[in-house]
Amino acid sequence: MSCAGKAVGLRPPGEALSYKLVEDELALLDKSIHEFWNKFKGNVSDISCQMLGLRDAYKDINKAFAEKLSVKLKEEERMIQILLEYQNQICRQNKLIQEKKDNLLKLIVEVKSKKQEMEVLTANVQDLKEEYARKKETINTAKKASEERLKRLQKSVDVYKDRLGLEIRKIYGDKLQFIFTNIDPKHPDSPFMFSLHLNEARDYEVSDSAPHLECLSELQENVRKTKNFSAFLANVRKAFSTMAYN
Repeated sequence: MSCAGKAVGLRPPGEALSYKLVEDELALLDKSIHEFWNKFKGNVSDISCQMLGLRDAYKDINKAFAEKLSVKLKEEERMIQILLEYQNQICRQNKLIQEKKDNLLKLIVEVKSKKQEMEVLTANVQDLKEEYARKKETINTAKKASEERLKRLQKSVDVYKDRLGLEIRKIYGDKLQFIFTNIDPKHPDSPFMFSLHLNEARDYEVSDSAPHLECLSELQENVRKTKNFSAFLANVRKAFSTMAYN
C-alpha cells in the first residue's frame, strides 16, 4: 500500500524536469502572445488613426475637388451660354445678311429691269423724236406749200378784185371768205359769197355759200383734181351770175 501510494504521489526526476520546461515554454508563449497582442493593438490603433486621418484628408480633398468642379462646371455653363448667345447672334446676323443679300439681288433685278425699260423708253423717245422731226418737216413743207398757195391766191385776188369785184376776208377758223359784187345788174353792190379753207389733207374745203349754190360740191371736187384755183373762182362767179339772172 505504501509503495503504491508513493508511486502515485511522486514523479520521476526526468518527468519533473520536462514538466518544468513545458511550463516555461507556455509562460514564454503567453508572454509573446501578450506582447504581440499589445503590439497588434497599438498597430491597429495607429492604423485606425491613420485611416481616420486618410478619411478626413479624403473628405477634404473630395470637398475641395467638388468645389473646384462646381466652379469649373459653372464656368463651363457660363461659357456654353456665351457660346450659345454668340451662335444665336451669328444666326441672326447671317439671317440679316441673307435678307439684305436677297433684297440686294431683288434691287439688282429691278435696276436691270428699269435699265431695260429705260433703254426701251429711250429707243421709243428717239423714234418719237425722229417721227416728230419727220412730221415737223412735213408740216413745214405743207406750210410752205400753203404759203405759196396763199401767195398765188393773193395774186389772183388782186387780179379778180379789180376786174371781177372780188374781196377776200380772213374769218374765224382760219377760213377765207370770198365776196363777189357787180354780179346782179339791178343790185351791183349785192354780195355773193362763200368760205374756203384747207383741211387736214391740205385739200380745198368750200362751204357757207350765200346764196346757196347747188353745184358748190361739184366745183370743190373739180378744183381738188385740177388745182386750178383761178378757173374755180371763175366758175363760182359764173354760177352766182346764172343764179342772179334767173
